[in-house]
Amino acid sequence: MRRRWLDDETYMALVALCQFLPGPASSQTGFSIGLMRAGYLGGLAAWTGFTLPSAIALVCLAYGASALTGSIGRGLSHGLTLVAVAIVAQAVLGMVRALYPDWRRVSIAIVTALLMLLLGASPVFQVGVILFGALAGLWLCGASKPSSTAPLSVPIAHNIGIASLIAFALLLIGLPLLQRLTASSALALFDAFYRSGALVFGGGHVVLPLLREAVVVPGWVSEDSFLAGYGAAQAVPGPLFTFAGYLGAAAVPQPYRLLGAMLGLLGIFLPGLLILLGTLPFWNALRTRASAQSAMLGINAAVVGLLGSALYNPVWTGSVKTPRDFGVALLGFMLLTVWHAPPWVVVVIGAAGGALIGAF
Repeated sequence: MRRRWLDDETYMALVALCQFLPGPASSQTGFSIGLMRAGYLGGLAAWTGFTLPSAIALVCLAYGASALTGSIGRGLSHGLTLVAVAIVAQAVLGMVRALYPDWRRVSIAIVTALLMLLLGASPVFQVGVILFGALAGLWLCGASKPSSTAPLSVPIAHNIGIASLIAFALLLIGLPLLQRLTASSALALFDAFYRSGALVFGGGHVVLPLLREAVVVPGWVSEDSFLAGYGAAQAVPGPLFTFAGYLGAAAVPQPYRLLGAMLGLLGIFLPGLLILLGTLPFWNALRTRASAQSAMLGINAAVVGLLGSALYNPVWTGSVKTPRDFGVALLGFMLLTVWHAPPWVVVVIGAAGGALIGAF
């Protein structure tokens, strides 16, 4: 905005679109701004500049994670998992406040959380509750007018948009089939991250249960390593989706490391960029429909319930084992919500608290 590349209405229209789509909204917004400014290369440059710093930091963390051995090292790692409890709890609280006092959306969120706790966190059920949220939104959350009707000038031809949507769908359907035919572990890893990026609405912390299902359940990454990396990711500026770089590099068995990091980052970001390119040419017509906004209100409420269920399992159940653990997690939560401490401070304090617990 400071450089006057976009006016206020265009910027808000881009943000609204990226919040409507699956994938990392912040990265999609950055890509869109670069696209509007300098075409496809501008979009790629903006996405790279926004994503690469945090991706490099998290991949380096994955390389150094093996050094966390002994009681102190394990304590540091456990402290990071407790940081994850505090940060996800803060995210849930903020989302619930955004819904309140709209009883309709609060009800959708509660029902979604109950469904996920009863059914489990498999990708099929997660897609199911997102669809439930959309249908409930159409039924309960009437949106009378769009938030902005300013036309969005899009430098993408309709045929490019259609091709991008086809590519998105073909990869989503075809990657699991191709992996079964080839039995390639690298392809299986890429497919797991692609599905996580393609099926998450709301971005950020909401991707946690999908990524856990993708890498922890098959045994590629341990529960402790997953939660420790997630906690450390809060201290790194940039999109939370770069956590996929850490997971890809930490995945076992070999050969992963740098290859795994590249597969993870490409897999989790690609679907969001494809569906963004596919939707941009048609967004002006879509966003004037009240039904589309009602469905999105329901989806956003379902996302809150999805994250609320993830707060309990796996975040809480995988981290808080003792009263001392609860104390460290509670301190982190209070630092974030009451004293408004920056996340990196909470990460440092949480890791130190975990080290002290491990030492005694």
